[in-house]
Amino acid sequence: MSDAVSTSGGFRHGMPGFRHFQKMWVDNKGNVAHNKKGCSVANEKEINMRKKFCPGSLIYTTLGWLLFSFAAAAFAQTAPDRADAREIVKKMDELYRSQSGSVVMEMEIVTPHWQRTLKMKAWSVGMDKTFIRILEPKKESGMATLRVGNEMWNFLPKTNKVIKIPPSMMMGSWMGSDFTNDDLVKEYTFLEDYTFDFTDVENPQAGVVYVKCVPKEGLPIVWGHIVSAVREKDSIPLWAKYYDEKGKLMREIEYKDIKTFGKRTIPALMELVPTHKKGNKTVVRYLEAQFDTAVDKGIFSLRNLRSRD
Repeated sequence: MSDAVSTSGGFRHGMPGFRHFQKMWVDNKGNVAHNKKGCSVANEKEINMRKKFCPGSLIYTTLGWLLFSFAAAAFAQTAPDRADAREIVKKMDELYRSQSGSVVMEMEIVTPHWQRTLKMKAWSVGMDKTFIRILEPKKESGMATLRVGNEMWNFLPKTNKVIKIPPSMMMGSWMGSDFTNDDLVKEYTFLEDYTFDFTDVENPQAGVVYVKCVPKEGLPIVWGHIVSAVREKDSIPLWAKYYDEKGKLMREIEYKDIKTFGKRTIPALMELVPTHKKGNKTVVRYLEAQFDTAVDKGIFSLRNLRSRD
């Protein structure tokens, strides 16, 4: 079987000449819609809206962390020094990070027009290799995403095509959710790419500290700032709010259902609400997780992407 991948051309490592590429678009019933070439069809108005409102994000508080980095370095179970914002930010960066591991999870996607739940399994090695396979529902079983560094490919079993995601589609929705393709490949960290300090909020809770992170100048980060609430007794995150450069709230993420997987204690549920899209939300739930376990390097290959196993 050939290892050639479809792309729209112009990529350093891709094979030019294929015009059509996957946009991972869903219709008003939540189904992936395809054109006659076997590729999914996007509504250009919605894509433009996503480009405007859903830019790439940090690993922390995005699918890139919760889905693809895993929780192998959970927050330390000791109270943080309130005077040391750096230590808290470091723990924020490490929350869902792992050298290697796998996880089974559900992703519930809710819109005003439809609702659906996907069950999937994902494997990760370090911060630059990720593989995910859709397990349920049956009609989407076998669909898969491979990420190596900043490059991504999707596999559509119905058309038996591997599609390389071009830069023009990085702001498109991943599987119809409120996460974008770009969310899955960005590798910014609070510690290295942001300035940070404690901040005040309206109606503060006892036992909770609040940290404001602002992107350093010159970095291609679109958020104006991010405010995170962290439980002081054990450094578990409670919520994060993302603001644009004008100070408008664009995203709210809540962390819930604290659970222990092996020796790791983390929020097992993350709910993302885009404030500019009324009635929309995406909920990710951990079902099973294995941390710091050996992962076969062959998983992160185009051959495995096509295997449907």
